[in-house]
Amino acid sequence: MKRFRIFLASLGRRTFSFPFLTPPMGILMLAAHIRKQFPGAVIKLYDQRALNASVDDVVLAANDFEPDVVGFSSMTSFGHILRPLTAALREVRPKALIAIGGPHASAFQAQALEECGADIAVVGEGELTFERVLEAYLSGGGFDAIPGLAWRDPSGDVRQNPGQMPLIMDMDSLPFPAYDLLNMQPYWTLPPMSALPVRRYVSFFTSRGCPYHCIYCHNVFGKRFRPQSAQRMAEEVEHFVRLFNVREIEFLDDMVNCDAQRILDFCDLAAKKDLKLRINLPNSLRTDILTEEVIDALVDTGLYHSSFALESGSPRIQNLMRKNLNIPKFLENVELATRKGVFANGFTMLGFPTETEEEIKSTIDVACNSTFHTATFFTVIPYPHTALYELAKQTHPDRLELISYTDSDYHNIKVNFSEVPDDVFFAHQRWAWRRFFLQPRRLIRIIRDYPQRQY
Repeated sequence: MKRFRIFLASLGRRTFSFPFLTPPMGILMLAAHIRKQFPGAVIKLYDQRALNASVDDVVLAANDFEPDVVGFSSMTSFGHILRPLTAALREVRPKALIAIGGPHASAFQAQALEECGADIAVVGEGELTFERVLEAYLSGGGFDAIPGLAWRDPSGDVRQNPGQMPLIMDMDSLPFPAYDLLNMQPYWTLPPMSALPVRRYVSFFTSRGCPYHCIYCHNVFGKRFRPQSAQRMAEEVEHFVRLFNVREIEFLDDMVNCDAQRILDFCDLAAKKDLKLRINLPNSLRTDILTEEVIDALVDTGLYHSSFALESGSPRIQNLMRKNLNIPKFLENVELATRKGVFANGFTMLGFPTETEEEIKSTIDVACNSTFHTATFFTVIPYPHTALYELAKQTHPDRLELISYTDSDYHNIKVNFSEVPDDVFFAHQRWAWRRFFLQPRRLIRIIRDYPQRQY
C-alpha cells in the first residue's frame, strides 16, 4: 500500500480557570484504527494543550513532519484556534488535505468548516468517516458519497452530505489506543483533569453512546450504549498498566456503569489478574442506578475518586432536561460511596430555561446537604444542535447572541437563561460556592479524605 503521512493534533491551551490535562483519547483511538486499516500510514500525534503550544508551534511541528493529511480535533471552547491555524498551515503545506473533527466539528458541522480554512469536517464518531475520507483521498475520488461529511468543493463552497455514517457496534473490534505515539510525561507532571495530585496514570474509554436523552448533550456517539466486553476492558487495562508500570487508571466514559454486569465481571477479572488498581471516574456515573454490589466491587478493585452528576435538585428541572434522575436514590448512593472511602465530586448546573429562583435554591440546598467532598456549580450553556439550544431559542433567543462559543471555556461563559434576574442569579451562584466550601465539616472531610499521591 502507498505510504502517506498523517499529522493528528488535539487543540487547546491550558488556562487559569482550566489548567488540567488528560490524554487526547479521540486522536489516540483514531490513530490506532487508521494504522490498522492503512498499513502504509505514518502517523504523528501532537497535543497542543500538553505543550501549551502556540499556533506557530503547531504549524512548525506539522510542517516539519511533511504530512499529506492533517487532522485537528477541538472542543468548541478552542474552536477559535482553527481559523488562524488552518490559514497558517495552508501557506506552508498548500497541497495537504486538512480535516477538522471532535466535539466542535460535531456540534457546528458545516458552520465549523465555513469558519476556518479546512477541507473537510468529520461529524460524529470519527473512525469510519475518516477511513472513507482517506480512501477517497488516496484513490483521487470525491467526498460527496460519505454520509454526514461536511466538505469544501473545488469552488470553495461548503457542502454537507445527507445521512450519517453507521456507528461501530463491536467496540472490541477496535485496536488498543495508540499510546506508543504519545509522550506520557506531560500527563504525569501536570495537573490531571480531576483536582487530584500529579500522578502516573493511564486513561481509557471503554464504551460509547448513552441511552438517556439529556437535552444539554450532543448526540456524537448515538443513544445506544455500545460497550467493550469486560474481557476486552481487562485485557486493555492490564496491557497498559504493565507497559507503563502504573496502578492509577481513569475511565473517561460518559456512563461507564450503564451495564452493571460488565462492571462486576471486569472487577472480577481485575482481581484474578492481580492488577492492584487505583481507579478514578472523573466524568461521573449514572448514580441512581448504582447498587451496593457494584459500589463494593468498584471499591474493592480500587475506586477512590469519582464524580457524581446531580445537575439539578429540582424534580421539575430533572424532567425538563430529560435526565429524570431519582434524586433520593442518587443521594443515597453518593453517601454509600463516601462511607466506603470514595472521594466524591459533584456536578451541578444552574440557569436552565424556565428555572425559577426556588429551583435554583433547591439545587444548591441538595448539593450543600449531600456528602459530596467537592462540587461545581456550572452555568448552563446551550450548545448548537442540542435540544437545550432549541429550548433557549424559544425562551431567550436574545441571550444566545451573547455567547461567544469559540473563544471561552465553559467556566467563563456567564449568560443566564433562567427566569431569575441576572444580578439575583449570579448572586445565588456565588453564594453556592461559598456556602458549600465554607462548611467546617466539609473542610474537615476534604482535608481528611483527599487522595494522596501513592508514588
